[in-house]
Amino acid sequence: MDRAYSARTLGDLVGLTKDLVAPADQPIRLDARWTVSGIFASEHRSGHWVVPDVLAVTAVFGEVVLDLTSALLQSQRVTIYATLIGGRLELIVPDGIAVRLVPAGSGGAGGTATRAPRPQPAPAPAGVPVVEVRRVVPGGRIKVVTPRPPRRRGGRWPVSRRRRS
Repeated sequence: MDRAYSARTLGDLVGLTKDLVAPADQPIRLDARWTVSGIFASEHRSGHWVVPDVLAVTAVFGEVVLDLTSALLQSQRVTIYATLIGGRLELIVPDGIAVRLVPAGSGGAGGTATRAPRPQPAPAPAGVPVVEVRRVVPGGRIKVVTPRPPRRRGGRWPVSRRRRS
């Protein structure tokens, strides 16, 4: 019971439910690998969707938007292989998920060996899901967005009009 309450991702629950029903009869099937492509077009993933542990994203003169605010993560570590040729990838990530941008390959994305290495990002705290984006971005760009909390109307919190007695 403790494992079910402490589960933070859908992948954590799979081990608890696999003996209840056959894999073909599971209500949510987990993908081992998945692709999203925006080739001369826009592609959006938002709402309640299952994010596999490995995701390939391709944008060739197009745009791919991945909204993870209501998504179900399959595992604590999600790896996105992004290939952007003149395209754009926008990641909308809620608070509590760490994002790391890593150049694909040893030489980086279009980098040369003479450049000084960039400082490594600090490791994410334990228990925090991590989305690692391995990127090849010739002429493309990646934007990571965290949605803002809702604004208060009128600059003040609502006040009850009831009189206290």
